[in-house]
Amino acid sequence: MTFGTFTKRTRSSLAVGLALLGLWPSRAMAQSGHLHAPAAPQKLTVAQQIQAQTVVDAVRSATSRFKDVGVATAEGYALQFGCVSGSDLGAMGLHYVNGSLLDDVIDVAHPEIVLYEPLPDGQVQLTGADYLVFAKDWNKKHKDPPQLMGQLFHYFESPNRFGLPAFYTLHVWAWKDNPNGAFTNWNPAVSCEAFAGQ
Repeated sequence: MTFGTFTKRTRSSLAVGLALLGLWPSRAMAQSGHLHAPAAPQKLTVAQQIQAQTVVDAVRSATSRFKDVGVATAEGYALQFGCVSGSDLGAMGLHYVNGSLLDDVIDVAHPEIVLYEPLPDGQVQLTGADYLVFAKDWNKKHKDPPQLMGQLFHYFESPNRFGLPAFYTLHVWAWKDNPNGAFTNWNPAVSCEAFAGQ
């Protein structure tokens, strides 16, 4: 996978930086994805609860076949990054990434990443999906940060723990409840303790 030249990355980083500082025209700002502590869960309005549940339901519908990890691997998803944990923040778990979907398109029916939690018996359990677009690809065609059905993505700058260029991401905990919210990156109810390695 080629991520472009240093000059292109620098221009893209500058555009993202300006957007995040509010100096670039934009109606919305992506949420910071590299916070070290989750924000305290906020009380959602009834309209926000309905909107959030609509997204979760759509992701459940799109990913129910992936309860069997064999279906995910047959469709081109492969484990990347090991099991992602954040000490006292919980974990993101196992990321099964489909590289053919890493483009500037956001489609609820085709998540770039399917999330699993390792289980003590060596199996994995589906927990949700992660939608991801590289910032330079997205920002070439869009002036606003990405959203999925109205839910704003988080922004991860580069360098990051994944070794990726800057990207936008949205975790949707459709199959395992997250006490911090359905769209928070870290889930304290997910653990990597049973992960035995790739």
